[in-house]
Amino acid sequence: MHSFRRYYERFLEAIAFVLMVAVTLIVIAGFAFRWAGHALVWYDEIAAISLAWLTYYVAALAALRGSHLGFSGFVNSLPPRWRVAATLAGSLISIGFFVVLGYAGYHVMQVISGLTLVSLPEVQQSWTSSALPIGSALFVIAELLRLPDALAEARRGPIVDAELKEALEEAAIVAAQQKEAAR
Repeated sequence: MHSFRRYYERFLEAIAFVLMVAVTLIVIAGFAFRWAGHALVWYDEIAAISLAWLTYYVAALAALRGSHLGFSGFVNSLPPRWRVAATLAGSLISIGFFVVLGYAGYHVMQVISGLTLVSLPEVQQSWTSSALPIGSALFVIAELLRLPDALAEARRGPIVDAELKEALEEAAIVAAQQKEAAR
């Protein structure tokens, strides 16, 4: 399971990288052409769609890393048994929300099938709206992969925020490098 989770994380990182580069290039091209006096007709629409894709797909990466919305301070204030229940409830609520969002997104794709973008009539709106069901599915998979570790952490003791955990890991690396350099 952990090796699949690692591969899934690399997959999501690759998607995030490609989308970030694409959004950056689209914004730079839009700025450059507008500055040169030849604004791209499609720039605003494609930039907004690309940003939506980035938002939905990277949310799955945040969920996998436990960096998504959470209330660890509140959960940590609960007794151990309730901490596990609260962690499970939070994950199930998130999963339920994204299942509903994915279903609604799929339904939206069906409703708008055949419609095209205003600035690029050759691009289907259903294709651009695919970020909702695909991003939701990626999020649900990420949350399911993270859930066993989150429950185990809740059973062991206080939950450590993902950002704090990352900072502690980086501090340990720096300390080890400084110790090695001092030798």
